[in-house]
Amino acid sequence: MEGKAAAPAAGTVLNALATGRGAAFAIDEYTTATVELSTETEGVTGEVADVPDADTRLIERCVEYVIDAHGGPQNVGVPAVSGGTVRTESEVPMASGLKSSSAAANATVMATLDALDATERMSREDMARLGVMAARDVGVTVTGAFDDASASMLGGVTVTDNEDDALLAREEIDWDVLVWTPPEQSFSADADVERCRQIAPMARLVEDLALDGDYQRAMTVNGLAFSAALDFETDPVLDALQHVEGVSLSGTGPSFTAVGERAALEAVQDAWDERPGETWLTTTQTEGTHTV
Repeated sequence: MEGKAAAPAAGTVLNALATGRGAAFAIDEYTTATVELSTETEGVTGEVADVPDADTRLIERCVEYVIDAHGGPQNVGVPAVSGGTVRTESEVPMASGLKSSSAAANATVMATLDALDATERMSREDMARLGVMAARDVGVTVTGAFDDASASMLGGVTVTDNEDDALLAREEIDWDVLVWTPPEQSFSADADVERCRQIAPMARLVEDLALDGDYQRAMTVNGLAFSAALDFETDPVLDALQHVEGVSLSGTGPSFTAVGERAALEAVQDAWDERPGETWLTTTQTEGTHTV
């Protein structure tokens, strides 16, 4: 039994570390998961392509959760699955703030359901919630990251309450997107949560802007506030604001994303190309996670 699915990365509108409310948007870069299930072998083993020492607990736990819920003998017509393997491949740099963990979890959950021929047994929101539960369980997230997971699973831009894993709003948007990823990594679980909570008044302002559909201004306020809280320089935001209205630190960094018209983003790219790391142009994505 084999299944395969691809989940998009995402950029940040509102970081949920300050208040538990977050917002994110899907971008057209993917993590793909291939899952093979067995009725004979015990346990689940994971692999991340080209990263032999990667932490595979999240994707393994996602497979285990789906097997527990939908792969046992209690499910009529489904063989009793006892184990399997999962392999992910990604266009998204790990620990870059572009929601690679959420994308990996979403792709793995859907690929496992695909292997069981059971994708209709869970809503897409519940697939995202299962991945969030696995992420909390293995300790790779502070907030649960339902904002990131929902944007990646559903596509478009989502606003969420991460404390209740509740979807507050979703909208399909059509933006060009510029991404700058510095060479360093930044792990969400290591973020200074207490320092982020000090900017809760700004986060509540960003939430209000996002719920009003003013996503680009929301991004920029978020970018300035969280760059300060997480000790990232604000120069990338200021460089971009000469050309676009929407720019932010993505997640807990180190990547920044800017959105707007293609020509304007190319001007931002010229400035960001002066910095170490990589820049690339892409677009938003509205389909969300899908089988391959």
